[in-house]
Amino acid sequence: MNANDIWLIAGLGNPEAKYEGTRHNAGFAALDSLAGKWGISVSKTKFQGLWGQGEVDGHKVVLLKPLTYMNLSGDSIAPLAGFFKIPADHVIVLCDDITQAPGKLRIRPSGSAGGHNGLKSIIARLGGENFPRIRIGVGAKPRPDYDLADWVLGKFPPEDAKAMADRYPDLEAAAKLIMDGKLGLAQSKYNG
Repeated sequence: MNANDIWLIAGLGNPEAKYEGTRHNAGFAALDSLAGKWGISVSKTKFQGLWGQGEVDGHKVVLLKPLTYMNLSGDSIAPLAGFFKIPADHVIVLCDDITQAPGKLRIRPSGSAGGHNGLKSIIARLGGENFPRIRIGVGAKPRPDYDLADWVLGKFPPEDAKAMADRYPDLEAAAKLIMDGKLGLAQSKYNG
């Protein structure tokens, strides 16, 4: 194992119990799934978040749930990445995406925030857009006049929650491919 081969995977969400099961907490839910599958306890408190570390297929991995609220996610991610000397291109962010149907994945090596305030915060704090992300579809607003905050802070109906959970094995496989330096393969296999 390469001593510099360390990855940070951050799942975005809001920390209070009232936000559990909401569209905006898709990143938290996905991270919980990875933590369970990989046997990593995400229970240490520091860097304004809950985190834990382990090893996955020969890679050192730090899992993080920022507790800063979505719009300040970078205030947790950047200090933790700095502490472990993890470069931005080894920070994988899991977040919700209202432009994709529930359960659809969109894997990208970098890019703009696309209106996502959590990503905006991370870009500002990491000093650029050069970090991979796995955006998890949560569905679009039902009508153009529907309040966006109400939509993303709403709970998933059961069929959408199932569509999300059904994709966790693909999300895990994609994360492993990214850590193996095969982001393009992750995109071709799991985007959509």
